[in-house]
Amino acid sequence: MQLKSTNNQAPIVGFPEALFQGLAPDGGLYVPVEEADLKQRLRSLGPADDFPAVAATVVEGLLGDTLGDPLEFARSTFPFAPELRDLGNGIYVLELWHGPSAAFKDYGAAFLAASMERLLTDRNQRAIILTATSGDTGSAVAQAFHNRENIDVVILYPEGRVSPLQEKQLTTLGGNIHALRVQGAFDDCQRMVKEAFMDRDLCAKVPLTSANSINIGRLIPQSFYYVWAHAQLKDANAGERMFVVPSGNFGNLTAGVMAWRWGLPIDAFLAATNANDVVPEYLETGIYTPRESVATYSNAMDVGRPSNFDRLMHIFGNSLESVRSMIGGEVVNDTETLALMQRYHRSKGVFLDPHTAVGVAAAERRIKDYTGGRIIVLGTAHPGKFLEVVEQATGVQPPLPDRLQSVLAKQGQSEPIAAEAAALRARLIEWFHA
Repeated sequence: MQLKSTNNQAPIVGFPEALFQGLAPDGGLYVPVEEADLKQRLRSLGPADDFPAVAATVVEGLLGDTLGDPLEFARSTFPFAPELRDLGNGIYVLELWHGPSAAFKDYGAAFLAASMERLLTDRNQRAIILTATSGDTGSAVAQAFHNRENIDVVILYPEGRVSPLQEKQLTTLGGNIHALRVQGAFDDCQRMVKEAFMDRDLCAKVPLTSANSINIGRLIPQSFYYVWAHAQLKDANAGERMFVVPSGNFGNLTAGVMAWRWGLPIDAFLAATNANDVVPEYLETGIYTPRESVATYSNAMDVGRPSNFDRLMHIFGNSLESVRSMIGGEVVNDTETLALMQRYHRSKGVFLDPHTAVGVAAAERRIKDYTGGRIIVLGTAHPGKFLEVVEQATGVQPPLPDRLQSVLAKQGQSEPIAAEAAALRARLIEWFHA
């Protein structure tokens, strides 16, 4: 796989180079030079294929043996798998929270960690992972990279704007995991990371790479569960398939669009956002107006400047009409989110986290147009990661899996940092420049 920058001012590179650079030298995001045609591979998959087999099919089609034997790599990387829950009336939730940090980002983080460790060992090199999080990315990255050889991780998160359990997951591992609580919003964290990658002097002193969805190595594995879900429902009916994606930074949606462009038969996507609605607004008005994010109950989606927007637009040739032909938008506010969480708990005994609830609410608005089809909502996190919001909505706390329960008793450790690129630069040089 050869990759180029969305800004078209950087050299074409192979997958390993793009993986470790994260952001292209010209500030753009890496995208494939040529779209892969995996149509026959993807359509040959069915309900009997387990998740590692699905992942290996995509890896082999895109990367060949770059990471070794694709099936061996996939089975060692993914000891966890998604599950499909039928909510009735043609709506399914694709539960992506059965991994170590109980969020969908475990898939991208696990793939990224395994890929980097394997390639770094081969090259006898070291890497410093620099990543910003609005909640789930950081905990997934921390779990996936903890104690990996030749790798340190620095996580920036907005102070007071992640859930208490998310913060515990970021700050309790120690070792090669370093947490910085930024005195600002997630957009500040994301800006600081981007500015660090654009600082050539810093990058010459510290071997930086990213685990955010700006990294193509995060997006590729997030396509795997779209393929798996389609394969699982392949024999269920001949109706249409819409994927509803709770969206903040738009990496998850972009991964699904990539799978569609490779040949996965998907009929439509629906971007479901909270009050941070810059992309639904763009789809409606044709005007893209990034702005400061606002805090909501679905905090991992509190993004006012989605970093994957440029990559998404590049895939569609920067054509608004092309985007509209495949992607719709729905905005779900906090009141609607809590009401839906309460209703599903009371009527079905189902706990939903606030992000998945945004997606289900959006799906319910569209299901009337999908008679006989299937709407698949990406279930992004275990409801236990948002105990306070779930309890506010339902009156009770959801049961916690052991991997989350054990975190609560631990003491977290993080360091404060100003929302300034200079402050991050100084900290990175202090820690990692010999």
